[in-house]
Amino acid sequence: QAQLEEFGGGSAEIGGSLRLSCVASPVTYGAGCLAWFRQAPGKERERAAAIRVRDGTTFYSDSVKGRFKISRDHAQKAMYLQMNNLRPEDTATYYCAAERRGFCLSGIDDYYSWGKGTLVTVSP
Repeated sequence: QAQLEEFGGGSAEIGGSLRLSCVASPVTYGAGCLAWFRQAPGKERERAAAIRVRDGTTFYSDSVKGRFKISRDHAQKAMYLQMNNLRPEDTATYYCAAERRGFCLSGIDDYYSWGKGTLVTVSP
């Protein structure tokens, strides 16, 4: 059973926006870092953005920097990814993930809890 759950995927036009949400479960409340990964068809899963829980420091891949914004809501135990100026290459399944130590590393093996993913499709 997934310990994180994503919401908000769907279709958007080029240049459009979508907002993804990730709701945590009690198992992940002690996470040190929360991240959004994405996996396009035929490609490896890559980290798009991450946020360190204790101080809110954010990390972005070069491909999404300046267009995507990651945020968290302690009260709602949720995390968000605001995606603006979407491009066809942003088409992927997006996963939220939790890392324990707060290092916010980019490797998938560093994350201990994952959602099942939500599909984002960007087309003309």
